[in-house]
Amino acid sequence: MTQTLRRRAALGTTALAGLLLSACGTGDDGSGATTITLYTSEPQEKIDELLADFAQVEPDIEVEVFRAGTGDLTARLETDLNAGDPGADVFLAADAPTFEGFKEDGLLMELDSEELDAVPDQWQDPEGQYVGTRIIPTVIAYNTAEYDAAPASWQELTEAEYDGQITLPDPAVSGAAAFNAAVWYLQDDLGEDWFADLGGNSPVIAESNGPVGQSVAEGSQPVGVVVDFMMRDLHDAGSPAAVSYPEEGVPYIYQPIGIFEATEEAEAAQAFVDYVISQRGQEYAVEQNYLPVREDAGTPEGAPRLDEISFMEEGLSEITEVQGEALDAFDSTVGG
Repeated sequence: MTQTLRRRAALGTTALAGLLLSACGTGDDGSGATTITLYTSEPQEKIDELLADFAQVEPDIEVEVFRAGTGDLTARLETDLNAGDPGADVFLAADAPTFEGFKEDGLLMELDSEELDAVPDQWQDPEGQYVGTRIIPTVIAYNTAEYDAAPASWQELTEAEYDGQITLPDPAVSGAAAFNAAVWYLQDDLGEDWFADLGGNSPVIAESNGPVGQSVAEGSQPVGVVVDFMMRDLHDAGSPAAVSYPEEGVPYIYQPIGIFEATEEAEAAQAFVDYVISQRGQEYAVEQNYLPVREDAGTPEGAPRLDEISFMEEGLSEITEVQGEALDAFDSTVGG
């Protein structure tokens, strides 16, 4: 087991009782349908909606879901592996370093899909073992009833004006937050000094992005560091919420999906992956307020195009190498 997976397993402490879990590749359930198991960190409402649309495309494939934060998913996976079975057929979760760990341990099969040709190379594994499914930048959100404008930069969050006003997700739980911590840590103008200065403003560390967005929308913490799609959802629901894409650039994930080598239902698992990255699946992602990985799927209403966003581009190997160090630095400053 890789260092990344071991660390995430050690951090996964949220209770998971009551979530649906079935054996990997449960096959025909007697109704004529093939059943596969999906592990995912997707918000429950969004994965339910996605699976309902998938059922219209592939009515003979049923997908059972185990949903939790990335840290808890990898903790569960380690338990499964210790028992000799990964427990899932498909894994859809936040960050590429987690999938790199799976690759290193030989857990993933090579994807076999014509749909891969429509996904830019930077959002898929060069060895074909996982592929991105949506672009999820982390931005600065603010409550428009409390502030006329959001902070324009990450550095601005360290100003005294925002003391006690900020909330952000816990990288011990959120895979996206763990990835972001490594990206910020690698920036020459941010890094550990920025963590320390941000920690000086006493931010509230929420368990995940969901509570961050709710706190901003409610005004209890009117400034948040959070994934952008969540704030579009809240704005569409009538909350006084808006975002800024900081001038230094934004960290982002492309939420990979992959299939475990141990699956007994490779064809059905591949059909699900095909759907998620197909034009239809990507157009549905846009309906759910995500930025798509395909150029032919459009853009959510009110969202910038990908070419209008400045991204913090760091090498995956560098991010993987410093992630543990970055999380320790975050814990001792921002989370301390």
